[in-house]
Amino acid sequence: MTTTIATDRKANLAGSLWMILSMAAFAVEDVFVKAAASVLPIGQILFLFGVGGMIVFAAVALWNREPLFVRDVVSRPMLVRAGFEITGRLFYVLAVALIPLSAATVILQATPIVVVAGAVLVFNEKVGWRRWLAILIGLAGVIVVVRPGTDGFSPLSLLAVVGMIGFAGRDLASRIAPATIGTVLLGFYGFLSVVIAGVVYTLVQGEAFVSLEPVLSALLLGAVLSGVAAYAFLMKAMRTGEVSAVTPFRYSRLLFGIALGVFVFGEQLSFEMLVGSGLIVVSGLFILWRGQQQRA
Repeated sequence: MTTTIATDRKANLAGSLWMILSMAAFAVEDVFVKAAASVLPIGQILFLFGVGGMIVFAAVALWNREPLFVRDVVSRPMLVRAGFEITGRLFYVLAVALIPLSAATVILQATPIVVVAGAVLVFNEKVGWRRWLAILIGLAGVIVVVRPGTDGFSPLSLLAVVGMIGFAGRDLASRIAPATIGTVLLGFYGFLSVVIAGVVYTLVQGEAFVSLEPVLSALLLGAVLSGVAAYAFLMKAMRTGEVSAVTPFRYSRLLFGIALGVFVFGEQLSFEMLVGSGLIVVSGLFILWRGQQQRA
């Protein structure tokens, strides 16, 4: 059975709105995680967040009568994907907890740029000099935000860089994930990776879990619900309209993340962050546009 995806103007508009909703939900998830991290150990946040997501996707799988385990789950691409997922989740949550939310969000926006560069190295995809130049400009934007070698440099900002690389590796591994593993199973095992990240971090740090007060429980529940909603909205967006029309709206997360960082946590925006954001977004949009031109 083949699913036909509408690609007319109305479908593109609907897909774009779903993408914006997804990015807003991801930004809200970050707010809940950052707020909880001021009290709870990082390992406990990751563990409980992962368990909550697993429960939701397991319920969806059971509702759809999909098995939670197929043999391809332990295939090499899935194991590689899990490794990158653990790395991305762990280091990005650490970044959200320890550096300004706006800075972590900006650095994360370089993920699509790194994915394109990785596709060249891993899958031998052809990229012309214009897109290579855009990739270098986007990475320069990350350097501007991180500011290595200056008084404003914080080694903690490298946590967001490692998290971003982890997510890029996950996205690349997802491209070769077995076709037998659908969206729901990818979500289930993605959150299982978060649980593993929480366990590993807890064992390394030796931090004991603490009892949950109602407010903390509400924060974690909010993180789980917004995270699952963001994932569902993202899948809906990618199945509505043309990918080239919908994907650029991923960068709306930058606006939501910066706005929430400023208004919820009172963060200050530096000139370097604004310049770096501009370089990352412009180069990312150019790469998307150029790729579409090459396929046309």
